[in-house]
Amino acid sequence: MADSQARFPDRSIGHGMLDPQNPDNADQARYWMEERGLLGFRFHPMYYPDEKVLTTPQNRPLWEVLAAMGAVIQFHLNAACADQVAEIAHRHPQMPLLLDHMGYPNLDEPAEAFQPIVELANFDNVAVKISDVHGRSKQTFPYADVHPFIQRLHHAFGAERMLWGTGYPGRHRTKHNWPTLGEELRLVQEGFDFLSPREKDQMLGGTAARIWGLT
Repeated sequence: MADSQARFPDRSIGHGMLDPQNPDNADQARYWMEERGLLGFRFHPMYYPDEKVLTTPQNRPLWEVLAAMGAVIQFHLNAACADQVAEIAHRHPQMPLLLDHMGYPNLDEPAEAFQPIVELANFDNVAVKISDVHGRSKQTFPYADVHPFIQRLHHAFGAERMLWGTGYPGRHRTKHNWPTLGEELRLVQEGFDFLSPREKDQMLGGTAARIWGLT
């Protein structure tokens, strides 16, 4: 990623991953941002169900470094991890925090189980990606069974804090018969009739431009 960003600086924004259990992760963050040009990182707290891995005392220096360096942080999470993101958002209110894949809404759970994700909208520095919609759905395009979750996020965050996303690129999409990138784009353009044209434009680029300083 860092090599590609260096090669195509006008076409890519690089984010990496750090091990939240590595005691040297603060130094690694500094290296990858200062020396290699990355602009942020992604963390996967949902893969550590038995530990609040992001908010351990060991990781306090990591978040201090990331906040000081202006990092943009992405979280691969579900509702069980929302309290960790809330703590980070409260402690570092100027650091942009992004929730990947809508915070993994689960159609088999009661609607209130998703509320911790929705309540992260209370922090102005938190935004949400409307991505991998087909992966959460049990229906075909436009995946209407997921729309109530998206509408809740829209009501809470507003289009100004919603971003379009897709999930895995490249061969994974073909291998698993996932929607093409064109179909992912059409989902927003044609499938979300509860969004205005201005809101769709905001979600498809305006929010990202603001967060990564592209305007």
